[in-house]
Amino acid sequence: MDNNSNLNIKEFLDKDEQKDLLRFLTAGSVDDGKSTLIGRLLFDSKKLYEDQLDALERDSKRMGNAGEHIDYALLLDGLKAEREQGITIDVAYRYFSTNNRKFIIADTPGHEQYTRNMITGGSTANAAIILVDARTGVITQTRRHTYLISLLGIKHLVLAVNKMDLVNYDKAVFDKIVADFHEFVKGLNIPDITCIPLSALEGDNVVDKSDRTPWYEGKSLLDYLETVPIDLDRNYEDFRFPVQYVLRPNLDFRGFCGKVASGVIRKGDTVMALPSRKTSKVKSIVTYDGELEEAFPPQCVTITLEDEIDISRGEMIVKPDNLPIEDRNFEAVLVWMDEEDMDVNKQFYIKQTTNTTRARIADIKFKVNVNTMERTHVEKLTLNEIGHVVFTTGKELFFDPYYTNKQTGSFILIDPITNNTSAVGMILNRVDAKDIAGNEATIISLSNLDIDASHLEAIQKVCEELKHQGIYIKAVK
Repeated sequence: MDNNSNLNIKEFLDKDEQKDLLRFLTAGSVDDGKSTLIGRLLFDSKKLYEDQLDALERDSKRMGNAGEHIDYALLLDGLKAEREQGITIDVAYRYFSTNNRKFIIADTPGHEQYTRNMITGGSTANAAIILVDARTGVITQTRRHTYLISLLGIKHLVLAVNKMDLVNYDKAVFDKIVADFHEFVKGLNIPDITCIPLSALEGDNVVDKSDRTPWYEGKSLLDYLETVPIDLDRNYEDFRFPVQYVLRPNLDFRGFCGKVASGVIRKGDTVMALPSRKTSKVKSIVTYDGELEEAFPPQCVTITLEDEIDISRGEMIVKPDNLPIEDRNFEAVLVWMDEEDMDVNKQFYIKQTTNTTRARIADIKFKVNVNTMERTHVEKLTLNEIGHVVFTTGKELFFDPYYTNKQTGSFILIDPITNNTSAVGMILNRVDAKDIAGNEATIISLSNLDIDASHLEAIQKVCEELKHQGIYIKAVK
């Protein structure tokens, strides 16, 4: 009996370990019912302990906002200010699992002043749920949150039309909201959109399909979350391995540790180290549990090579026939997260993959109004503002555009004085140095300076070196 029960526990734990993980965020306007929805999801899927239920019932009577019903929002709005105002301020994370999948929920705030909190909560999400109130439909906040989700490159989006109970589960109301939303997202890059009518307070279409919406033929919210395919969201084409640490425990072993950012690597594959461009073959892929034949994202491994190549932290191992962009100049979408306004004359630290270097803001192309999508020219960005910005870095970075490779296309800006994270960025593409405002080259003519033309090649080398320091001079005969 004991052996059987031990075996069953082991089988259960093994099966639990093999479940995949879905990270998703919820967003919506104030009082659209985000926290209530997640609370309901936890409650109906039987993921609350008895003491949590007792505390929830007690708190609902004392400070709830749901009348006679249990106020499920109190499960997530843990800050005193949140409970007093009935709003979400901080990003609240909740963990739960079903028989098919594990989940991490980020309940993000709806107010515009907490945009940076939403960006933080959504930076690792695979999917997003945007709630709209069935009575008000698609509003400014809905558009703002949808734009931010497209900015973060989240591929799966659920439009949850909540509070259907307050419009008597009217199909016409739902259809109009869906049509308005699809009209808005035409210009945004979100490939997978699903619309679900529900009532978080009453539990309709949250965990089980509701009899009150017989006209709705899709899945319930939990059923969707359990089955949405996320395996192919990662980039398995472009192998990128930013080196995090060089492991040298003894004379006989030298390995490069890191996390596989994208792509697949196998023993025997030919690889190239950047920036040296030296090549070698993979000798072994080592982990704590033993050697692997292949590694893929998001595994953390140690790679050993057949040849001795000088590689250190911040450099990258790639495949020679599939290289990232190497450049010091690039354009990025920047979300300003510091309470101190942007200072365009300040030198920041930029951290991209495992690489850290100095960076300066070369040009602010425009600021995007997240409510209207309107573009305006500005001198600086302030807290929660989003803009397209051109950067010049102290040394070459190895990157891909964010929308093809999130891991190598994202970065943070660090204030060198306060050490605060000043901004987060998503790289769009490289920029030619000559196209950067203020980088027009000064032309010098050797004949005008009475310098013999035979020196042109040497002077051009000097000009090339000065270009790396941000000084643009072009020498001609």
